[in-house]
Amino acid sequence: MSDSDNDKGLGTRLVGAGRRREWTGPVVNPPVWRASTHFYEDCADLKAGHPNEDGQFHYGTRGAPTQWALADALTELEPGAFGTMLYPSGLAALSHSLLAVLKHGDVLLMTDNAYDPSRALANTVLKNMGVETRFFDPLDLDGYAELFCERTKAVLLESPGSLTIEVCDIPALAEIARTNGAVSLIDNTWASSLGFPALEHGCDISITALTKHAGGHADVLMGSASAGEKLYRKLRISAQRLGTVVSPDDTALVLRGVRTMELRLQRTTESALVIAKWLQTRTEVSRVLCPMLPGAPGHDLWKRDFSGGCGLFSFTLANADAEARARLVDSLKLFDIGYSWGGYESLAIPFDPAKNRSASAWPPAEWGTGEHLGVRLAIGLEDPKDLIADLELGFAVMENS
Repeated sequence: MSDSDNDKGLGTRLVGAGRRREWTGPVVNPPVWRASTHFYEDCADLKAGHPNEDGQFHYGTRGAPTQWALADALTELEPGAFGTMLYPSGLAALSHSLLAVLKHGDVLLMTDNAYDPSRALANTVLKNMGVETRFFDPLDLDGYAELFCERTKAVLLESPGSLTIEVCDIPALAEIARTNGAVSLIDNTWASSLGFPALEHGCDISITALTKHAGGHADVLMGSASAGEKLYRKLRISAQRLGTVVSPDDTALVLRGVRTMELRLQRTTESALVIAKWLQTRTEVSRVLCPMLPGAPGHDLWKRDFSGGCGLFSFTLANADAEARARLVDSLKLFDIGYSWGGYESLAIPFDPAKNRSASAWPPAEWGTGEHLGVRLAIGLEDPKDLIADLELGFAVMENS
């Protein structure tokens, strides 16, 4: 991307990203190239080989114009990135990125509030290959710094944290990692590069579940990892050695979603703030875990580092047991129950993160005793007043049954 392109507004950049004429031809969108075999001109061409980079035909596992266009678009949208690799899911992007930078005997530091499948990966696959994982409290910079040793090669960050939505000081955590010679990776799915340019804030690899905001319609699975040149090339070779490739049909769906991503994020963020503020007024709610709210935990860091948010946040219930929480969630009509988010539909799930914490307490000690049962909401494109009415009826069912 040229300097003049960087000066353009985000909407303009989203419309134009990845639309090179050599890939789109005379149409608006890159055609869907379904191809396993790529032809060579002759034996001399075959013997000479083609450079291992996007734009060079070789074989289907290296992609074709459909995949190259999406990777190019995502690179353009991640300031500081040299290239982007695509993976079949967000978890695949996480696992492949970690496998690319870790080997037997290495130590990985992982934030204690990471996406649960990331923890499972560390405790199974990485453990079996001889990688030691040490979990850390992302809000305790001193404790985090003390965990480094000469074998520490990577740090996995996530902000806001999964389920409990804590915002941590990513620039400080990344700088400590760099000082200790470790690669910093971040699961940047919540805000995406549109709301948090992770590489500009010191991270080395920015990982995103494109299933969420980029796809945006709950009909495709995909993930990505963007990095500077050295690490990008390491990610690329590692993915190719493992035979990782994404479907061109799925890629076309994500490319389509990218074009409207800013508008959907703006709408879901605005709706989430309306609903979060309303939840603060409810006696059934003990805490609203939404860093976009002024005065909420992590708001100052969010305001300092982030330029945007999304529709995902959580709240905890006051004086409610698990059965009461289930009545609330089960009674909702406009919120479906499902693990994903970032689509046009609203979702709600109950959560209890204590069992998945090993380096930090849930709930925090300053909250005092109590159940502190959580509900995570993913706000979609429905009218916020209708979602509020749905939640209000849900609270009534919870209290009166």
